[in-house]
Parts: sequence; structure tokens; C-alpha cells
Amino acid sequence: MKSLPTRNSQLALHRAGFISVPTMLDYAAEGETGVTFYNAKGEQLSALPWREVRERAHVVARKLIGAGFARGERILITADTWPGFFDSFFGAQYAGLLPVPVSIPVGIGGKDAYLDQLRRQFAASGAVAAVGLDDLAGYLGEAAREFPGLRLHGGMDVLHALPEKPVDLRPLGVDDLCYIQFSSGSTRHPHGVQITQRALMANLAGMTGAAGLDVVVGDRVVSWLPLYHDMGLIGFLMAPLASQLSIDYLTPRDFARRPMQWLNLMSRNRGTISYSPSFGYDLAVRRGATQMPADLDLSTWRHAGIGGDMVRADVLERFAATFEAAGFNRNAFIPSYGMAEVCLAITFSPGGAGVRTDTVDRTALGEQQRATPAADPADPQRARRFVLCGRVLPGHRLEVRDPEGKVLADREVGRIFVAGPSIMPGYFGEPEASREVLSDDGWLDTGDLGYTLAGEIVVTGRAKDLIIVNGRNVWPQDIEWAVEAKRLAKSGDAAAFSIDTGEGERVVVAVLARVSGDEAREALARDVAGAVREAIAVDCDVALVAPTVGLPTTSSGKLSRARTKANYLAGHYASAPSSKPAAA
Repeated sequence: MKSLPTRNSQLALHRAGFISVPTMLDYAAEGETGVTFYNAKGEQLSALPWREVRERAHVVARKLIGAGFARGERILITADTWPGFFDSFFGAQYAGLLPVPVSIPVGIGGKDAYLDQLRRQFAASGAVAAVGLDDLAGYLGEAAREFPGLRLHGGMDVLHALPEKPVDLRPLGVDDLCYIQFSSGSTRHPHGVQITQRALMANLAGMTGAAGLDVVVGDRVVSWLPLYHDMGLIGFLMAPLASQLSIDYLTPRDFARRPMQWLNLMSRNRGTISYSPSFGYDLAVRRGATQMPADLDLSTWRHAGIGGDMVRADVLERFAATFEAAGFNRNAFIPSYGMAEVCLAITFSPGGAGVRTDTVDRTALGEQQRATPAADPADPQRARRFVLCGRVLPGHRLEVRDPEGKVLADREVGRIFVAGPSIMPGYFGEPEASREVLSDDGWLDTGDLGYTLAGEIVVTGRAKDLIIVNGRNVWPQDIEWAVEAKRLAKSGDAAAFSIDTGEGERVVVAVLARVSGDEAREALARDVAGAVREAIAVDCDVALVAPTVGLPTTSSGKLSRARTKANYLAGHYASAPSSKPAAA
């Protein structure tokens, strides 16, 4: 099988500017570009030009309409990276139904946890149909038992079995919703973000335009990001579609097993745009140090985006140092900031500038909530480095406010608020939850903390994760990174949070214990506590967690500190809070 072309021979590049997802696909279908799926060995599984994606979607749409599904009803789709997702998602768009993409089972937690997640998402979305991978048909069926309103559920065979009737398509239009997105941290108490066609088009215009990725003829996209996450679905399906680009896909599972295939695809297919959270770059470095092919060529990679979690300058520097011999240009890095409630993107760093950092005084940051430049940036105990994430997209506004709502000046840390055409109208069926984050004049409380610097945003962390010890603000990432820096845990193997002991806040660090024997476990707990004390100057309890139990993650693979804390308090990691290191 040949890979699909990078350029359309006749169709002119149309960089966003559409009114809906169906109109985007209609235009892209006139060219030769499309999507190609690869396995963990880098072997091509299938290739679908956008023309074929549209044809298959039309078939599914006529089946759904013919089956009696009403316009505006919801269809839940397990969003793995495979052609069936494209069939059902775009089929729903042409049938006038609202897709609800949800995750496949991720991490450790088992069948019961995934069924619980599905039931919550069924209830929150009011879905009347649910389709997905054949391997997950049993899960869908079992979860559906409690929802008599679900009229169709199973693998793709249940869609294929529907008769295709000669009915008119009824595509979603400019004034309609587009789909419902469960944000990555919302599997436990899910909030379905309503993505409108109009908001999505505004976000895509900003992302693909000069203030974003500045897409040009000849760009080609490579992605392993999950399609149930906003960065995967919008950033690496909708944005390339809006620009008629070809996409090369790996599944997230195959990337995790063989991360170098991500870079091999970039090299082999001359990819120019790809994104990853910091942990993806870190994983590639760890594997690439021993598995780098001699012919790896990353010289065409012009936009290496970072988002989805805190941007880590140290990880990106190691990636650049590891792969510069293969032609990677460190100036290709584009740190950015976004969230599902704004479709995806809020800010982009300028193209070609690479990673730019601001090093501030830890004491002023923690005690005064002020990002004062560090006197000695090289002193890790007194200095803290953050990455600048760029300016807000054109047509949007961003403010940093104090608890009373006052807009703060540069270098004053507060809560980040945004407004503009990409903002969601609210959470599906949840007016009270919507009012908690949306003001009457259209401002969204992101729940993130940060500060401005010469018109750019610097994100310091999630407000709900912030640890306050004796009046001092401590960022959990600083604690976790201190443990990693001593090589006591891999990236993602430590989670920091605080608990109320009745006498004040106490810091707890849960760490995966990849050691055996009481003596080794005791030494690990002692070393973790020492690393935190040395780097952050706080005492902590240590909970050692068996790797078979694992630390909980969100659907997008981010560490869930809130669920880690809940597990700890429930006694899953330790019997009770204690001043001594606690064993699982």
C-alpha cells in the first residue's frame, strides 16, 4: 500500500474558514489527501482519502436516519484510532446526531472501573446509541442494561447491519452543536463540554492561522494522541481536515509500546507537524537513547508542539539534545496552552522561537504569589523555572485575576480567565456546573493558575492541585519532579497532594515502588522524603504503591492527583496519615 500524498495536485489550500464539520469534509474530499493508520511495527494498516471518509460517512448517516434516530440525539462512540471511529463520528455529523467520543479502557483499574465510567457518561450525555470497537461491545452492552433509552449498542457490526435507506442527509450546520466532549479529568463526575460548530470553527481558524501553527502547502501531520481527548480530536483530526492535510496515525497503545515509531513515521513520511505532552517526549528520549535508527531524519519537523499538561523545559531540552544529530531543530518547539472548554487552543508560542523560560524566586512565588526574577537562576532550591506559553489567539481575551476578581499586573500570580468565540456555551444538561465556571458576560474560569509576562501567559499549575503549607504555596509538580530528579521514580510514577490532619496540612507523596523487600522499600521511602525536603524544604509522608495497583490517570493519561488522594484516604495506599513513610 502506498501512503497518501502530502499535497493535493488540484485542490487549493483552504485554511479553515468553513462553517461546519460537514462543509470541511466536503471540501477536503475533492482532493487526494487523507488519513493512514499504522501499527506498532510501522506497518501500514489502511489508508482512507478524505473522499472515502466522506463516502463511508454518508452510508452510516443514511443508516442512522433510516433507523429513526432524531436530529440532535446523542451517539456515544468509543474513540479508538481506527477507521470505524471516522465512520461513526462523521456519519453522525451528516445524520444530524451529536457524537459523544469517549475513551477506551486505559491504565490500571479493570473492567468494573471502565463500566462505571461508561454508565456515568451514558447518564451525563443521554445517549440513545453506543458503538465502538468490537472488542468493547460486551462492555457497552453490560453498561447499557441500566439505560432502557439506549436503542442501539455494540461493535460496528450493529451499524453495518442497519439497512441503508434512500433518505436525504441532514448535516449539522453553523448554528448547531458539533459534539459533546468529556474533558480528560471528568471520568469520575463527568461534565460534557458542549462544542458548537461555530466555536470549533473559530478555534480552528486561530490554530491553523498565522498566530497558531501557520499551516502551509506541504505540511503533513503525524499523531499518536487519543481521539477521545481534545488535543487528539481537534488538534490532530479537525485541524488537519480544516486544512486538507494528510495524517499518519499510531494508536496511543502502540506509541506507548514503541515510541520510536512516532519519530520513524515523522522521518519516513517527512512529517512537519506533531504534538505531544511532555511525557511523550520523555518516553521517546528514554527509548531513543538506545534504539535510534541510523537513518532517522527529523529535519522536516517544523512545529513540535507541547500541550495537554505542564510544559517541562528539562524534558524538551533532553529531547533536543538526543535528536539534534537526527536533524531535529530545537526552535521547532511550540509550547501552548488550552483546554476542552475552549474547544482546545487558548495560546501559542511564536513559531521558530523554541522553548523560552522564566526563572523566578521560589520564596516570593510561594509566600507572596509573585513571580520575582530569581537572583541566581542556577540555584534549584531558590529558583523555579516556568515555560512561556505564548499569546492568546486573535479575537480572544485572557486575564489573570486575584480572588476578588481584580485583574493582576505582570508577574502577579492568580487565576486565569479567558473569553472569546471559542468558549463553550456550557456543560451539557448541567446549568449549575456551567454557572460555576462561566460568567454572564462570557468569561471562563479555567481553574488554572499563572501570570502574564509582556502579553504572554505562564501557567504555574491547577488551582485545585495547589498545596498550601504554613501559608506557603507549593506546586505538586515541583515535589514530583524533585523525586524524579533523584531517579527515585520515573515520570508519572509520583503524585503529590496534601491532607488535613486536624492540626494543619500535611504533604503526602505516593510513589510507585518498583523495588522488592522491606529494606529496599524503607530506603525508597526515606530517600523520597529526603529529596522533597532538600528541594522544596517541606516534610512529607510517603506512600509506597505497588506497580500492579498503579497511580490513577485521567482518560488522556495525565496523572490524577485528586483520585490518588482519594485512594490514599480510602486506605488503598496506606492505613492512615502518619509522620512516618507509609507502605501500601
